[in-house]
Amino acid sequence: MLARDLAEPYPFVSADSDALDAVRLVARQKLPALLVVDADEQPYAVLPGSQVAAALIPEYVVKDPAQAAVLDEQQAYRPPEMLADLSVAEWLPKGRAVPPVIGPDSTVLQAAALMARCRSPLVPVVEHDGTRARVIGAITAARLLDHLMGLS
Repeated sequence: MLARDLAEPYPFVSADSDALDAVRLVARQKLPALLVVDADEQPYAVLPGSQVAAALIPEYVVKDPAQAAVLDEQQAYRPPEMLADLSVAEWLPKGRAVPPVIGPDSTVLQAAALMARCRSPLVPVVEHDGTRARVIGAITAARLLDHLMGLS
């Protein structure tokens, strides 16, 4: 089976999108990660859900787990409104890595290896038409496991 056969439509946001709307998308659709594209709809970032959740708590709590044990939720919680004036690009963690992508003719094992190597819960499948590339879908870890276990 090829990556194109395993890829499913996957929602994405642009780097210029509102950060609060991006977090809501992940929460409402129960997505394993946020897929961000640039102005040309090229993959810009893949942010796992755990990192999306980190946007709602102060960095000092993430860095020092002891703080999380002594502060109550109301003290440490950053209201979603704090994200309202930020674009996704402004909100993304510094030092963002180029997201892992795979071509539609790649094998499922190549997709699995890339996902494992990059520790990413999803891999965007990108098709090149000669002049530009476009996201045709994504392979999620759940979809990949479903296939590898013979459940689909």
